[in-house]
Amino acid sequence: MTHTNETAGTTTTFPSRRAFTGACAAGALTLATGGATARASTPPAPADFTALRAAISDLAHPEATAAQLLVEWQGSRWYGTAGATDSADRRPVRRDDRFRAGSVTKALVATAVLQLWAEGRVDLDAPVTHALPGLGLPAGFRRVRIAHLLNHTSGLPDAQGLPDLSTPETVLRHRFDHWTPEQLVGTVTHAPLKFEPGTKQEYRGINYVLLALLTEQSTGRRYGDVIASRILRPLGLTRTFLPGDDPRIHGPHIHGYLRMTDGTLRDATVYDQSASWGEGELVATADDLFRFQHALFSGAVLPPRALEKMVTLPPPTVRMLDGSPARYGMGLQTATVNGTTFWGKSGESYGYRTRMFATRDLTTSFVLSYTPTPLNAQEDMITRVVTALTSPHPQRS
Repeated sequence: MTHTNETAGTTTTFPSRRAFTGACAAGALTLATGGATARASTPPAPADFTALRAAISDLAHPEATAAQLLVEWQGSRWYGTAGATDSADRRPVRRDDRFRAGSVTKALVATAVLQLWAEGRVDLDAPVTHALPGLGLPAGFRRVRIAHLLNHTSGLPDAQGLPDLSTPETVLRHRFDHWTPEQLVGTVTHAPLKFEPGTKQEYRGINYVLLALLTEQSTGRRYGDVIASRILRPLGLTRTFLPGDDPRIHGPHIHGYLRMTDGTLRDATVYDQSASWGEGELVATADDLFRFQHALFSGAVLPPRALEKMVTLPPPTVRMLDGSPARYGMGLQTATVNGTTFWGKSGESYGYRTRMFATRDLTTSFVLSYTPTPLNAQEDMITRVVTALTSPHPQRS
């Protein structure tokens, strides 16, 4: 385990498939190493970093092979790690190690779409059938507006024809399946809309497949190139990329593993991400995601009116399908824990889990990345982290 404190005297210059979890909503946010303890540098910073060390050092709940956490709290910065990047060489995790960030992809796609909207190149009120005429979408889809895709109120039908990935064995069996965006869209075109667009909220990856196609339609460029030219390069996010057809993570990176039903552990790092095209394929580092969220919330990426759309929920009458309050703006999601309201994005990919959240004023921000081995891991680690960050009486370590 390694941990470093970066006190307020240290300055850093930034360029000018789930909710933030049910555990957070309830009020709190391996090769298991078992019994590992944390090491910290001095001096301590004014936050409960002892609890943060404990939060990521427990690689048994859930079982995980590695974890890293980058936190800023009222001007003090802290970074800690646990576990190893690879079961073979056991190298400790570093903050510039790449990992699969899953649906954090959606935050970048939404940012690009809202940039295009601010420039007058995208109409958020346009029907998706008008904005993407070449897809041959059903006539009923004309009620779906671009804004509905951004905040998951589209009512698109459930997908048909996708493989059943309910066991770790089937996940790995389909790891090299290849999909085109058009094929993904085709899985939701065989049934009527589930509800009238704009009346309910249901988190759906297909919404962002369509939005990524929209960026291509609006710019004449591949969506990965749009993200790179508009966000990654201007912000200096040099270790973040969209893999396209490449199933590997190149350069120093953290491996993801899955625990099989027979108890064995399999490496799931190499995986064709085309099924997550446009909505969940991002490869990033903790440093890069931290830099992105600071640039976003400080106004360096979007004009105020566009940023406001990312952090505005639908009207109170719009609720999730289970009746709970809506929690998605246009590209970001929200959760309030112990009176602290966070905005950001969660991401999951097989063997990886990422949480990137901050308060609007950036007094508290964090990026958590860890590698749970169960196919459906519990949210214990994020709960421990957010509880430590929102404790009413933080203690010095």
